[in-house]
Amino acid sequence: MTQKVVCSGIAVLDRVYSFDRLPLTPGKHLARGYRENGGGMAATAAVSIVALGGRASWFGRLGADATGETLLGMLRRLGVQVDGATIVPGGQSPSAGVTLDAEGERVLCVYPGSNLPEEAPIPAEALDDAGAVLADPRWVNGAEQVFAMARARGLPSVLDAELGPSHILQRLAPQAGHAIFSERGLVDFTGIADPEAGLAQAAATLPGIVAVTLGARGSLWWHGQTIVAMPAPRIIARDTTGCGDVFHGAYALALAEGADTLPAARFATAAAALKAVNGNGWEGMPDRAAVLALLKEAW
Repeated sequence: MTQKVVCSGIAVLDRVYSFDRLPLTPGKHLARGYRENGGGMAATAAVSIVALGGRASWFGRLGADATGETLLGMLRRLGVQVDGATIVPGGQSPSAGVTLDAEGERVLCVYPGSNLPEEAPIPAEALDDAGAVLADPRWVNGAEQVFAMARARGLPSVLDAELGPSHILQRLAPQAGHAIFSERGLVDFTGIADPEAGLAQAAATLPGIVAVTLGARGSLWWHGQTIVAMPAPRIIARDTTGCGDVFHGAYALALAEGADTLPAARFATAAAALKAVNGNGWEGMPDRAAVLALLKEAW
């Protein structure tokens, strides 16, 4: 049976401006390309799960505006179940401005939306046929709801512990079975700049699986009371936007399918690397065949 992951958190409309080099000074800069993509941690993870052969439902909050309508349309077209989304009259949906260079590096400026209520229900039956849950820290109440329901059902739960206010990460990370930090998120959580030292500190305070993603350097995992390095394949990146979100989505799907931690991490690493190669927002998600082919290679 195809496994389902329930994803709770933010969806963002990305407005992407392409440059040969990222602008470094104030003033007017002429982009060589423009496109609009779907983005946001939990929503991007949901799209990646479907592309990898799983099922995903997304729960989040959007304004009753054109941006929200566009995002819902994109998610539905790409196979994500969105009937449980909260649509708020008078709310403003999240959006982002992205500047992207020829090497795939980017600067991301996110507006999280406005007038979107923190308290919005996720029905318990949403998890009836789920194999795992995933949440990001942009909607705290939603994350706490799915984590509590996952604990009650004995399901794996994954926190995309991206950078943000430290008190939010301190609140959510202990509730997740798998707290997977970005490098900056781990600094926010621990106050420690060195990833290995920060990971050890986080592992000493958190009850579940703890890891930190390091982009092209792969990831580090606290496993068996020691740190295990998971390398990443060498690739030529087209666009790194959303790669961390794809990592978390692929990891959650692998857990839902019964994979152990480190095999799930390698599966997620391959998916994220291929997303960097493909670029092109939600339209550039790698499929299962491409990931399995990369996993057969030595890296």
